[in-house]
Amino acid sequence: MNLLKPPKLSKGDLIGLISPASSPDDLTRIERGVKYLEGLGYNVEIGANVGQNLGYLAGSDEQRVSDIHYMFKKKEIKAIMCIRGGYGTPRLLDKIDYSLIKKNPKIFIGYSDITALQLAFYKKAGLITFAGPMLAVDFWNDVSKFTEEMFWALITSNKKFGKVVNPDNEKFYILKPGKAQGEILGGNLCLLASLIGSDYVPSFQDKIIMLEEIGEAPYRIDRMLNQLKLNGIMDKAKGFILGRFVDCYETDSSKKSLTLNEVIDDYFGKLKKPVMYNFKHGHITDNITVAFGIKHKMNTDNATIEIMESAVH
Repeated sequence: MNLLKPPKLSKGDLIGLISPASSPDDLTRIERGVKYLEGLGYNVEIGANVGQNLGYLAGSDEQRVSDIHYMFKKKEIKAIMCIRGGYGTPRLLDKIDYSLIKKNPKIFIGYSDITALQLAFYKKAGLITFAGPMLAVDFWNDVSKFTEEMFWALITSNKKFGKVVNPDNEKFYILKPGKAQGEILGGNLCLLASLIGSDYVPSFQDKIIMLEEIGEAPYRIDRMLNQLKLNGIMDKAKGFILGRFVDCYETDSSKKSLTLNEVIDDYFGKLKKPVMYNFKHGHITDNITVAFGIKHKMNTDNATIEIMESAVH
């Protein structure tokens, strides 16, 4: 597959903001996030349907798709940042014009529910995307220095990034030893599992897979990892990087449960390929940005993860 690296972002460029999943309850977060971006020297355009609500969705499917299409079509827009995740992006996948995205490769940023769009953009348009900060989650108040430094470095420079480090240089842990090199794909486990069997999931053959999750009890994690296993993804991948699994424990003490670690060990402990965890990516404040589709190298001998190429040109 010929992958498309978007052009790098420069000061003065126009950033488009969209809500393809849910809408923030507090819309002042958007205003404060816009001030942050403008303070860094960027210009901002807010999608026409931002602020809409339809239950847990940020407007109808048609409204949310319309904003995606508009942002990719408008030449002046150089980066598209999602305002938040939530629910609903898989509903959009069969309504998106992927040829439009292929003709207009741009920096596209988000995580959590945005995973569905990122997997589909990779499969249907070959677009490199960024599992990185969202406006009303990460850039509206008390912005993490760690998050912003790595993120802006990845999207504003066409030089190879090199080694990835955790906040405060906290170590990556080794579940299974080994070395692997390949494109990194993945994202939110629930979203990935929900798309299996559809035409919007890329091949995971020889890929490094990064997974994160939030608020799912161990039996649900078990079910989703089993779905990956039954679909051959565990066998096809070259290695796994486990991000943060936030609040993934059984909250009802009267219920019998495996622990999260027991479930993870069940699925990854028997693999004959490298598995690393304690990778600080997911629903956390200090967040590693991941460029999906870019070649990474993992080496458990020295517990390192390295980005092998630039994510933009």
